[in-house]
Amino acid sequence: MPRTVTRTAAALLALGALAYTAWVLEVLVRTGLDPVRTYVSELAAADQPLGGLFRATDLAAGVLVLAGALTGLAGAWRAPGGPESGSGGRTGQGPGAHGHARRDPWALAGWIALAVFGAATVADSRLPLSCAPTVDPVCAARETAGLVPATHAAHAVSSSLAMTGALAALVALTVAARRHDRRLPLARTGPVLVALEFAATAWTLAAVAAFEAGKGIWALGAGQRLQVLLVAVWLAVLAHSLATDAREGRR
Repeated sequence: MPRTVTRTAAALLALGALAYTAWVLEVLVRTGLDPVRTYVSELAAADQPLGGLFRATDLAAGVLVLAGALTGLAGAWRAPGGPESGSGGRTGQGPGAHGHARRDPWALAGWIALAVFGAATVADSRLPLSCAPTVDPVCAARETAGLVPATHAAHAVSSSLAMTGALAALVALTVAARRHDRRLPLARTGPVLVALEFAATAWTLAAVAAFEAGKGIWALGAGQRLQVLLVAVWLAVLAHSLATDAREGRR
């Protein structure tokens, strides 16, 4: 990946990771929502006093990650054996060394998945919940009866798509980093972050199922906050890896 492209992608993703953690402001400001029990997206609900702020930060995060992913897609890491990959990510000889450069399919899939995550996060910000079902029994009853705006169902779809894209990107780009150069921060720490992310996702899905079945909250909010925090940390590590790759002159 050319250095300017790499640095641009790194900067966009670092800013996206920062915007994606804006929900931690609930530690400093009074939101009226219990972070252990409530969905992160309830902070941005239409009836919440700071909903506009959190919708704006979600929009910013989605746009930045989408732009970073598309920038990264323009110069995805090369597959081993290509003219720009060689041993340890350096130029070497191998299949295709005198032909066209081969992009790593893991990198391509990962950047596309990350773009899906960014686009779905943008959609999330434009499709807010109308109320907070985990703290408002009337809202929960209306949601169960299908009496809430269509944005509730659309939000569920966009949120699911965003997290699916994030999980796919975590796996694919971590594999691509390990194939490209195992000294990169993402190659070293990515597998641990992926494992933790899948564990947090399993916790969140179990808690959502329990809540929807009327069997309690199961610390749904804590599980989901851990889930989105790990995505943000992974994005920051990815950005750091790209910056490291550019600084050391590898492509």
